[in-house]
Amino acid sequence: MKIVEIREKTLPISSPIRNAYIDFSKMTLSLVAVITDVIRDGKPVVGYGFNSNGRYGQGTLMRERFIPRIMQADPATLIDDSGNNLDPHKIWATMFSNEKPGGHGERSVAIGTIDMAIWDAVAKIEGKPLFQLLADRYGNGQPDRRVFVYAAGGYYYPGQDHEKLKDEMRSYIDRGYTVVKKKIGGASLDEDLRRIDSILSVLQDGQKLAVDANGRFDLDTAIAYAKALSQYDLFWYEEPGDPLDFELQAALRNYYPNPMATGEDLFSMQDARNLIRYGGMRADRDWLQFDCALSYGLVEYLRTLEMLHEHGWSRARCIPHGGHQMSLNIAAGLGLGGNESYPDLFQPFGGFPDTVKVEHGFITMPDLPGIGFEGKADLYQVMQQLSA
Repeated sequence: MKIVEIREKTLPISSPIRNAYIDFSKMTLSLVAVITDVIRDGKPVVGYGFNSNGRYGQGTLMRERFIPRIMQADPATLIDDSGNNLDPHKIWATMFSNEKPGGHGERSVAIGTIDMAIWDAVAKIEGKPLFQLLADRYGNGQPDRRVFVYAAGGYYYPGQDHEKLKDEMRSYIDRGYTVVKKKIGGASLDEDLRRIDSILSVLQDGQKLAVDANGRFDLDTAIAYAKALSQYDLFWYEEPGDPLDFELQAALRNYYPNPMATGEDLFSMQDARNLIRYGGMRADRDWLQFDCALSYGLVEYLRTLEMLHEHGWSRARCIPHGGHQMSLNIAAGLGLGGNESYPDLFQPFGGFPDTVKVEHGFITMPDLPGIGFEGKADLYQVMQQLSA
């Protein structure tokens, strides 16, 4: 068996929204199709992958470095010991060959996107949902098909007022979410607090708000927000400062006793380890948001989970960024704490298979082969156009 072809297409996911740091008016992503010579139901097995929002498409890196390395390798070096399936770890090592360590940059996104497509193909070849394959290979064989999800929204956009913000949050609650998220740092502290108060006015018992600064603040501003936010029972205070400013993150524990979250912009096991070593994160309350699609894929994510175990962290403290079905499968198969969700944004790539509904803040994973992209009609239509 072998990989016949790998295709990439850069697609727009633009939207007139912004967080505290960037706007999404020119945002793109890479969609990848890994076409194999394995036939199921009369058709070649194709694995699909795409990168998360917030980082742009990486087609040039893929086409110039990573796809050629895979396609020029001896196919026998890319399959598992049974000879019946691809080996994601061997393929990852092939992609990373002749790469220096450190300075991860955008290559982690390029590799992570291809890695997602490889895992989709591997699970389809084995005839299993990816979450079941992961539970079989790296767990006890018993996935937790019920996964916590929260609704990421609350972006700044032209014409947004408090009533529109409240309507947005009500729409998430009406769809079954119990935790919603709002961006902060794109307005003044006083205005952000007024927006928080507006959202809290529509939440009921058992429903919570998380806030996200997207790395905008210096230490003094992060502390000012921490003090002001301490009056609320928030789900978390997310990424207050630059993601690599571990000293800032560690200092905040002296000013903010409630849960914090960060990690979505750390793209390797080594950077994640530095956060755990030096960032002052508290394993009893804080949350880790590493996103496999941006950080070299599931092969690297498995290394990150092992590192967390060695440092006394439960993988249940991980709620990945990105809102994609790959992380949903990892959460179900490997016991993470949940996953981000974009109910309305970055379509058709955000969201769940069409039959999946949010109930009391949780979704239940359906029995679909691979990652399950085929269960989302609008997304699968785009994917088929690439692989046809």
